[in-house]
Amino acid sequence: MSCLKLLVIFCGLVFAANATASSRTPGKVIAGWVEKVTVVSADLVTKAKLDTGAKTSSIYAVNVENFKRDGKRWSRFDLVVTDLKDKEKIVSIERPRIRKVRIKGDADEYDRRSVVTLPICFDGRSYEVEFTLADRRNYIYPILLGREFLEGRAIVDAESTFMTKAACE
Repeated sequence: MSCLKLLVIFCGLVFAANATASSRTPGKVIAGWVEKVTVVSADLVTKAKLDTGAKTSSIYAVNVENFKRDGKRWSRFDLVVTDLKDKEKIVSIERPRIRKVRIKGDADEYDRRSVVTLPICFDGRSYEVEFTLADRRNYIYPILLGREFLEGRAIVDAESTFMTKAACE
């Protein structure tokens, strides 16, 4: 094979790999174990831990109250998010409650949590994500993105951080 043909094939492969890695193309992105995301409800960029050991995603919420509206289950809560300069912002939110889940804690204790959907931007794309509402004050990151969110969207590189874009295009 001539050098020119090899060069053309090589350039084609490089171009294809770069196109696949782009945020605009569907498929999985390679992401670090910590990424920046935009919490649309709070209009704020914050850090999220990507955790393949957790099934469900979780978000820092306090003052969680469950109630009924027009016969349907809802949750009212204060969303607590920290910006990239460690400034805390609290936003009061009401969302339809999807379900309640039983989550195993660090000390083998179980906690019942409400699950709601919230919009976030991850790697330049908008997603409606199911989050458990949890008091995460003792954790470093206000958001944990679990396997249910990551499946089909991201491969987590445990050696890296901040490989994706936080804002939606």
